[in-house]
Amino acid sequence: MSLNSVRAFFQALQLDMPILETEANTATVALAAAAHGVEPGRIAKTLAFKLADGREILLVARGDARIDNAKFKTALGKGKMLATEVVAEITGHPVGGVCPFGLAKPLPIYLDISLKSYDEVLPAAGSVNSAVCISVTLLAQVTQGVWVDVCQPVA
Repeated sequence: MSLNSVRAFFQALQLDMPILETEANTATVALAAAAHGVEPGRIAKTLAFKLADGREILLVARGDARIDNAKFKTALGKGKMLATEVVAEITGHPVGGVCPFGLAKPLPIYLDISLKSYDEVLPAAGSVNSAVCISVTLLAQVTQGVWVDVCQPVA
């Protein structure tokens, strides 16, 4: 279902966005990087949080970035990662395939500036063995993502 919702999302925007499906499980950054032959930073991981004000949000960051709690709190307020079952319910995607496309319900999307290290990144595409290769500019455009600085600098 969720792979189809991602396809429908791109079709609705009239984007010819090929979905890269692999036999390999790509549910983690390391597995995705190996399956797609890219460095881990190019994998755009999508994390789900519940903020102190009750909002559920998605944060997309480069694969090798780590959340900086102080920066996160300054930019978005206090937040905590959502449980696996809640993530699947609100996104319509299984954990390991969560992406900011074709969501089950509209969610605010934030893009960490760590993504700007690359011209193109590979977020998941709604399943644990799929991804899309998308420019960072187009990612921001199609998700209507808001840029934030919430990750530790990557060495």
